Amino acid sequence: MSSVESIREDLAKAIRYAILAKKPWKYTQSVELIVAFRGIDIRKHPEFRFRDAVLLPHGLGKEVRVCVVADGPMAEQAKNAGAYKVLSREEISKFDKKAAKKLAQECDWVLIRADIMGIAGRILGPALGPRGKSPIPVPPNADIAKLVEQYKSTTRLFSRDQPFVACKIGAETMPIEHLVDNAITVLNHIENKVKRPLTTFSKIYVKTTSSPAIEVI
Repeated sequence: MSSVESIREDLAKAIRYAILAKKPWKYTQSVELIVAFRGIDIRKHPEFRFRDAVLLPHGLGKEVRVCVVADGPMAEQAKNAGAYKVLSREEISKFDKKAAKKLAQECDWVLIRADIMGIAGRILGPALGPRGKSPIPVPPNADIAKLVEQYKSTTRLFSRDQPFVACKIGAETMPIEHLVDNAITVLNHIENKVKRPLTTFSKIYVKTTSSPAIEVI
């Protein structure tokens, strides 16, 4: 059993408190997980830098906007799979900085067919990169429909030069046990990457969009 499995009940309790403590805003709020690393100098330990994607067993409980840049059959397949937006090589080549920034704001994930990556990455990269949304290359023979569905249930772990990482693990409307499963999945990913038991050297928190952070351990 991983070290984080031992805190399953504590996670459930903290998530309940966070949802109870949220402000009564009218929209569905996200539930977030925060892991703060104690005594870690990020400059000396690059394994604690995160630009990771983690597939959640129960999804995020809210719309995740997956955009695809592709031509031909892949573009058609992406449209049929419910991609939020599908753009061609020609359309992307006409983008200016304003259009690239708008796309970066609209899309949670941007999948780009590998043979278009050069031009699309050059045009979209400056807008996507600073937001932790670096474009994802997709092989020309990939099952884009499967990838679109996969990324609709994927959360992003992104950190800079501070000793912590945070991500969304779902929405307040989801069953608590599903939020706990999602949290455990993320914590296991982090633990496997840093190769240390999180329960011995980190502080773990959960919160909603509007609630204070509730400490788990």
